[in-house]
Amino acid sequence: MSLLWPGEERAGDLFSEAAYLAAMVRVEEAWLAAIASSGIAPEEARTPLAGLASADDVPALAEGAEAGGNPVIGLVKLLRGRLDGEAARWLHKGLTSQDVVDTSLVLCLADVLDRVEDDLAAQAVSLVGLAQDHRATVMSGRTLTQHAVPITFGLKAATWLSGLSDAAEALRRTRTSLPAQIGGAAGTLAAVVGLARLRGLGDPVAAAQEAAETAATTLGLTPRTPWHTNRATLTAAADALVSAADTWGRIATDVTLLTRPEIGELAEPAGEGRGGSSTMPHKSNPVLSVLIRRHALAAPPLASTLHTAAATYVDERPDGAWHVEWETLQTLARRSAVAASQTTELLAGLRVDAARMRATAEAAGADLLAEQRSLTGFVGGDVLTGTSAATSLDDYLGATGALIDSAVARAHEIWKDL
Repeated sequence: MSLLWPGEERAGDLFSEAAYLAAMVRVEEAWLAAIASSGIAPEEARTPLAGLASADDVPALAEGAEAGGNPVIGLVKLLRGRLDGEAARWLHKGLTSQDVVDTSLVLCLADVLDRVEDDLAAQAVSLVGLAQDHRATVMSGRTLTQHAVPITFGLKAATWLSGLSDAAEALRRTRTSLPAQIGGAAGTLAAVVGLARLRGLGDPVAAAQEAAETAATTLGLTPRTPWHTNRATLTAAADALVSAADTWGRIATDVTLLTRPEIGELAEPAGEGRGGSSTMPHKSNPVLSVLIRRHALAAPPLASTLHTAAATYVDERPDGAWHVEWETLQTLARRSAVAASQTTELLAGLRVDAARMRATAEAAGADLLAEQRSLTGFVGGDVLTGTSAATSLDDYLGATGALIDSAVARAHEIWKDL
């Protein structure tokens, strides 16, 4: 729980220090099993490692990581001390620290992306309902902060929904292609091939590649050639999370505007103690939206750090650029899970004052129909006799209904069980 990032507890154990440690142990276990399956290591090396390290080990491993520049060195020493026989002897053989760090980052990312995708689906359910329920709820459409033309709140919800659909598609592309990282010291698999040769295997290269593929599949990841210095995997994941943050921020910004007392067309879901002020008892602040906007503002610079790092990788293993990714990615991922949860709650309980929307639009009626009046009487430059001007806001909604239907249909394609 954080005093400086309210709501962080919503992320739970996702991408926590303990979760990352558990992911590293999973990688080591999957690799032991893979080299045993391919005949590179004896079958006796295949050993479950779950439970050999726990959250209690995090402080010591974190302290020791400074000496070697990463936590894997200490972890391997710790695990070997708690193993015996062939498992201790073969643990980590053929891997390098970056293999374990990167694959563990990906495993933690997968859990976060799964959680965010679940939240996007829940948000889509809410927005489909709002779009359909309010397809005819007239309100003022605003451009550059001023009244423009009439719209409906259903269309606004459908616009939010389209943003969610974009974010969901980007997130799914990233999630389904997350790869394991297995390359050895310089991405050549030289150590694994060498071990296979020492074991007398007929095709050492094929055995090494088979082991790498088996380990990836065991972890639920995509087999991939080593990507030690190609960081598209991580920048793509960051970009997908920022895309979601952009969409949530856009929704939250609309909500904060429309909850202003002088507008009062929307209200956040009520909650005990939520939205209060330390000095002004009359206030009901749109706190969920404020916190969602906080993430939307903070997320892009975190992704920018990852892109900067990716552009400054050197040689076959990086110096510093690799290290800056770890906490940056963790922060972006955990905060994304928090904002996803907050947006789900916001949309599920969003209160719409249809009467207030209508009253505001009616009060601005002449302005909202000004565009329509400018068109009346002209077709291709010829002046027409008579007029077909709309006499009410409801008559100048254009293709609103069709646009709502299109956004909802797309959502149903993406989330089949809506």
